[in-house]
Amino acid sequence: METRKVMTNRWNIAVAGVLLQIALGAVYAWSVFRAPLAKQFGWSISEVTLTFTISIFVLGIAAFFGGLWLNRKGPRIVALTGGFLYGTGVYLASFSDHKLWWLYLSYGVIGGIGLGFSYIVPVAVLVKWFPDHRGLITGVAVGGFGAGALGPRPWPRASSRGLASSKHFPTSASHF
Repeated sequence: METRKVMTNRWNIAVAGVLLQIALGAVYAWSVFRAPLAKQFGWSISEVTLTFTISIFVLGIAAFFGGLWLNRKGPRIVALTGGFLYGTGVYLASFSDHKLWWLYLSYGVIGGIGLGFSYIVPVAVLVKWFPDHRGLITGVAVGGFGAGALGPRPWPRASSRGLASSKHFPTSASHF
């Protein structure tokens, strides 16, 4: 009976981890905002796209440090801090009004740190909960991150026409 309860609990953790990865994977919908941001502020598509590049680069570095922190403090604090930082980065990006450096700092760096901290949690934790299926569960968790790009795309594309000013960015981005 006790073994069955542990098995059920670990699958609940797996579902939560995949849902977190899907939410984080919405970062891939950044391309939907490229053209409206470039048009609104007179930036080039390359300049706006660099924001995503910075974010993903910082994600990789932050995931390393998040993993070290995870081993010392546990998954909850790392995931919550990561979610807070990612949300803060998205929100602060709404104040980029003609300041490209601010977009890079807020969404790219702050948001990227949040992504990295949160990304590593499900991957590291699920491998420990599923020692008998390490490869499978890692693939499922990372696949959740990739699948996050599927969900948010239709809504931001339709709403991106309404990006009349940067004040709409956090509203649009919060629907990721």
